[in-house]
Amino acid sequence: MDTGTHVVMGIAIGGLATLDPVIANDPVMKQSVMVAAIIGSQAPDFDTVLKLRNNATYIRNHRGITHSIPALLIWPFIIVGGLAMITPEVNYLHLWLWTFLAVFLHVFVDIFNAYGTQALRPFSNRWVALGVINIFDPFIFLSHVFAIFIWGYGMAEPGITFLVLYIILIFYYLWRISAKQKVVRHAKSLLPNATHVFVSPTMKYNKWHLVIRTPEKMQVAESRNHEINFFETYPFEPIPDDPVITAARVDKNLSAFLSFSPAYRWEKETLENGNLEVRFIDLRYRSKGHYPFVAIVQLNENLQVISSYTGWVFSEEKLQQKLSLATQ
Repeated sequence: MDTGTHVVMGIAIGGLATLDPVIANDPVMKQSVMVAAIIGSQAPDFDTVLKLRNNATYIRNHRGITHSIPALLIWPFIIVGGLAMITPEVNYLHLWLWTFLAVFLHVFVDIFNAYGTQALRPFSNRWVALGVINIFDPFIFLSHVFAIFIWGYGMAEPGITFLVLYIILIFYYLWRISAKQKVVRHAKSLLPNATHVFVSPTMKYNKWHLVIRTPEKMQVAESRNHEINFFETYPFEPIPDDPVITAARVDKNLSAFLSFSPAYRWEKETLENGNLEVRFIDLRYRSKGHYPFVAIVQLNENLQVISSYTGWVFSEEKLQQKLSLATQ
């Protein structure tokens, strides 16, 4: 989810914790749990700092080890350990448990969007992405804001308020899961030989981006108001054993792209200056007829990488600027 949603979820966990008598009867614990819950709700995304290094490192590692099973246990120890130095009189067990809940909730809700996480590490490095909730969901965010508002104005006790909120959200998630399953079933009814249906939710509840893969084709489509509209069709071509593409795959940018994207097409061409270009395009994020998430590798005639880029670009001009900077 987005940072703002994780923040309000942290506040909600801090309010929910007042149902715990150990928290409710101790002002210091109330304060400590609130701080720990807000930090815990953000902690797994501290790997965003990897953007400062380069896109390849960020794409390959974001929502990776920081969202893993060991991290679920380690983050609360780090946060509680830091707070204990400031307020040593806190109840460590209860503080750790509520901090753990904040961290766990962060990772749990992240698996429901199309980006997903590597939440099963170290047992599996595969991305768990259920494609049910958009990165920013207005209902989830605004319902938290509303609950925080009525708590802040003394209109209801925080524990009960947030307990009711999360019961409502459980049913909301179940509804969204059901809605996605209906979209997948609809797509498979139109293309019975489909082997994969990749679904990306949008901020509109009745609109979903689709990539439907059959043994021969990749169909880019959209489900809107229970109707599926098909846009582009590409041949489904596994990455070939080609010297140029093999040389390009060694590059860190393309390698990072392939570690993340399950639905893409590729193309290879010779540029006017004699250099070679390999381009991989993620088909899941179609926007106004454009596919903004790409990986590009340019090589010389000796198959040496001279420039590469992976990330989001919304025009060919911007892409060429980024490739030019990467060459320097």
